[in-house]
Amino acid sequence: MHKTHRNQTIIAFNAGCREPLGYAPAMDNVDLNLLVALDVLLAEGSVTGAARRLGLSSSAMSRTLTRLRSATGDPLLVRAGRGLVPTPHAAALRDRVRELTRDAQAVLRPQTSDLEVASLAQTFTIRANEAFVEFFSVPLLAAIAEAAPRVRLRFAPKPNKDAGPLREGLIDLEIGVVEASAPELHTRLLFRDRLVGIARIGHPLLAGKRVTVERYAACAHVAASPRGDFTSPVDDALEALGLRRDIRIVVPGFPDAMRIARHTDLVALVPRSCLGNALASDHAARQGLQDFELPVQTPELRISATWHPRVHADPAHRWLRGVVLSLCREAYPAA
Repeated sequence: MHKTHRNQTIIAFNAGCREPLGYAPAMDNVDLNLLVALDVLLAEGSVTGAARRLGLSSSAMSRTLTRLRSATGDPLLVRAGRGLVPTPHAAALRDRVRELTRDAQAVLRPQTSDLEVASLAQTFTIRANEAFVEFFSVPLLAAIAEAAPRVRLRFAPKPNKDAGPLREGLIDLEIGVVEASAPELHTRLLFRDRLVGIARIGHPLLAGKRVTVERYAACAHVAASPRGDFTSPVDDALEALGLRRDIRIVVPGFPDAMRIARHTDLVALVPRSCLGNALASDHAARQGLQDFELPVQTPELRISATWHPRVHADPAHRWLRGVVLSLCREAYPAA
């Protein structure tokens, strides 16, 4: 029997029908649940058996078979004595349907955390400032090379804290002080840090006298700022006391400031982490330098890792975050 629906001809099959009289498929609203039903019907060769496996009534399974016949334009299963047998078209579809069903189930299945780290071959891009690269790149490379020798690291420069590269997938992980983070980004604290003053060993500022705020402000200073700023949190505290630093030079990073302080009478301001940590037992960064507590209060530095939600559940990215976190916690156990 023919019926007209939305200007298309639909054929109605019954159990005894062997050949469709005519069909024009309507593909606008394909129900992909039919794929699973077809897979089970072809595997069982029985409406009753398929209904049992899918938890449906026999009448509901019969209606599903009718829909499948209408969608494919083929009877699919036809009577042969008391049972049903597949048509040639259905037999040809069986393996494809089974494969498609497995693929669909794999796509929709929750991602497992199983990851063969030793065979992982991937390049991760980390954006961090120069100080982190100088003091953490070697131990981070060693930790990754031991567990995943085929993994490569790329450290990207950090001219600003724009979240665009994270959103666009250009950066896998951002490390540093979080300021105005984009609301959708994930953040994890790595360690806490604080600012300290440093000067060369033998500097007059450190000659047996307490470093007062007046003596500190009176020194010549080197400032570190990737944006070329002449001010930092310590300057706000000094300004509140009516004092001001004499900044002679601004350099891009803290290692540059430490190098200049080591060879001149300029005083530098750096995070405590720049002076070495538990991973650098010889504290090579300290050589030729002496640190001192600042005579003013400055805010705590919270060094964090930031990443985009698109990689939050990715096993490889989760492993990388774990390595970075473990390394930082080992370097600064009190964080």
